[in-house]
This record gives sequence, C-alpha cells and structure tokens, in this order.
Amino acid sequence: MSAVISSQVVLSRTPEGPLAAYIGSFANALNTLGYAVSSVHRQVRIAACFSRWLGQERVALQSVTADHPVRYLQCRAQHLRSCPGDLAALRHFIDFLRREGVVPAEKIAVQQLTPIDRCAEAYEQYLREARALARATIVNYVPFIRDFLSHRFGDGPVMLSRLCAGDVVRFVQCQAPRLHRRRAKLMTSALRSFLSYARYRGDVAVDLAAAVPIVPNWSMMSIPRAIAPDQVRQLLASIDRRTAIGRRDYAILLLLARLGLRSGEVASLKLDDIDWRVGRLTVCGKSGHRGGLPLPPEVGKAIAAYLQRGRPHSTSRCVFLRAKAPVRGFQGASGVGSIVRHALQRAGVDAPTTGTHQFRHGLATEMLRKGASLGEIGDVLGHRHLQTTKIYTKIDIVALRTLALPWPGGAQ
Repeated sequence: MSAVISSQVVLSRTPEGPLAAYIGSFANALNTLGYAVSSVHRQVRIAACFSRWLGQERVALQSVTADHPVRYLQCRAQHLRSCPGDLAALRHFIDFLRREGVVPAEKIAVQQLTPIDRCAEAYEQYLREARALARATIVNYVPFIRDFLSHRFGDGPVMLSRLCAGDVVRFVQCQAPRLHRRRAKLMTSALRSFLSYARYRGDVAVDLAAAVPIVPNWSMMSIPRAIAPDQVRQLLASIDRRTAIGRRDYAILLLLARLGLRSGEVASLKLDDIDWRVGRLTVCGKSGHRGGLPLPPEVGKAIAAYLQRGRPHSTSRCVFLRAKAPVRGFQGASGVGSIVRHALQRAGVDAPTTGTHQFRHGLATEMLRKGASLGEIGDVLGHRHLQTTKIYTKIDIVALRTLALPWPGGAQ
C-alpha cells in the first residue's frame, strides 16, 4: 500500500521502524533547502529503508548513532547495489534528527590536551576576547606559536619563564629561510604578539618581543594588480541576466567593482544591511568594524532584480544564496571567489589575477586617476589607516612621469 509522505514524495509502502514518524518532516526539510524532487525522493526512500532495518534490528530511537548508517549499508550491499550518495543521504537524515532533538548528539571523546595545546588555546582566547582581532589574523598567528613552543619545549612542559632572546633568534633563523618573505614577516609579527602576551601575563620579565629579528620588507615594494575598466565592462556584459544565477552574479560583481567590497563582506551581507529608503549599505568589514556606503542606483537595481526574480525562497537573512541545495548563504569568502573565477573564465577576460581583490585595486586606481584624494579612496575601501591607501600612489604612472628627471645626454 502506497504512502504519501509529502506533496512531492510517495513511497510504495508505509514507513516502519523507530524513525518512521519523522520521514515526512525530513522530506519537508529537504524541500525547504531547495533539493530537487528526484533528490528528495531518493533520500526519503533510503531513510525509510534505514528506519525499517533499525526496527528489524531492534534498535531503540535513543540508541541510534552515526555508526548505524554504515552498518545498514554494509548489510544492504549483500543483496542490493549501493549508490554513491546513499551514505551522504543517511547522514543528512541523522543530522536532521539531531537538530530536531530526536537523536542525541554524538559524544565526542575529550582528548587530553598537551602543554602546547593549553598554552596556544589560552593565547588564542586572548587574541579573540582581549584584543578582538580578526579571525583571519588569529588563524595565521596561532600555528606559528605552536611551532615556536614545539621548537623550544618539545613534548615537555611549557615554561615561558625560561624563554630567552636566544630561543627567539634561533627559531626565526631556522624558520625564515623556508618561508616566503611575507610569511616570514607574518611569523615575526606573531612572535612579537605572543611574547608581549607572555609579558602581560607576568610569565616573562623582560621584553623578548624586542629580540625578534626583523625580516626585510620594503614598504610598498609591489604594485597592486588592478583589473582594467574595459575588462570590467567586458566581464559585466558577459553575464546572462535572464537567469537567476546570472542576476545574482551580476549583482555580486557590481558590488566588487563599484564599491570595492571584499569577498567576505559580500558573502556576509544581510538583507537588513540595505536601507532602500535612503540608498545606503552597511558593510561588516575586518575586525567586525561596520561602516556605511552610498548604494549607487546601478548596484541597487541589480540587487533588487536578484531579490525579486532570482533569489530562492529561504529563511536565511543573507542577501546572496547558493544556487544549489542546500540553499543557504555562502559559508565564507571562497564562494564569492569561485563566482569571480568562473565568470572570468567564461568571459575570456585576461585579468591580472583570478581573485576578487583586483576589483578593489581597479576601483582605487580609477578614483585616483579622476582626482580623488587618498582619504576619499580610503573611506570607500574601508581603510582605517592612510598608510594602507598610499600604495595606490605607485600606479598613477602619468603623475609619476612628471617627476622623472631627464636622462643625461638627452636619451629617452
């Protein structure tokens, strides 16, 4: 006898077993997340078979664990051919049951922390709570400190009071030759931060941060790689705005090119961040700093077109959503970077890079050439220090040529 599970799924028999009562809710959850009808039907069908097997094995509801899907598929493989997505479907089902509070969360065995782990975690907490540093900075700093502690103390106890200047110098001399100049400079910055933290705690009496060797780093030695205005126009013209994905990608590219947003800022943009009445956008930048920017009509129209005729139905407050299930906001900056990379490839644009930062550089370059001050450029790009913006003075080639001295002898 067939059983109607949802408006889109009908099974050949009524679900049985300890999880049968939750099959319909699981189907509705998959529909909400934007899965295709065929995918919903396949996942619901194997979930129902899994529940029936649990009943046959006399597994109680509160006893279901992440191991049971694996055991079920091993048993099922003896008489039926498995499909590649079966295990993933059952894991989706288990995750759904956990979110609903039906199945208890897995108990994760608590691992014994090493002395280095405890010291590194305390430092990480200090950076996050006391210093309020950006997550990216913390992620970059902590591994260097783990390496430093391992280099000095090995598997033994970590006694910061025994650190001396020689320990610091030897570590930098050992590691710096293996690293790119920028990574080596980042390592020394992490060491100075950690040694200042150790002194702040009272574990170190002297200023060991001053003993960290300096990695040569000439200010603004490189030129920002900026995408050219004609390349931006070619890229935008290549987007098919007749499709939902095209309208989304076009709006994202405009935010990058016209406002110079970082990829992470685009990914984290929420519906509440747009004030349509006054035409203003609130952006959450580095270190949680929030700033406002005027919303150009061109950008506002593109976002509105996506919201009205492209954005999937979702409870998410993120402006931009994934096009494929599960439909939700981007997990991070990499999603926006992927959109840019594929758009450049499809358009055949020979851009300086395949990343998103070239749009910030391109915007700053154009503003400088049109007479904008460094302060105005820094305000648009969300720079908190003028020194960060000064690098763009190197790319105003026309202005720099006026400063060049004649070559002796008249040669050009």
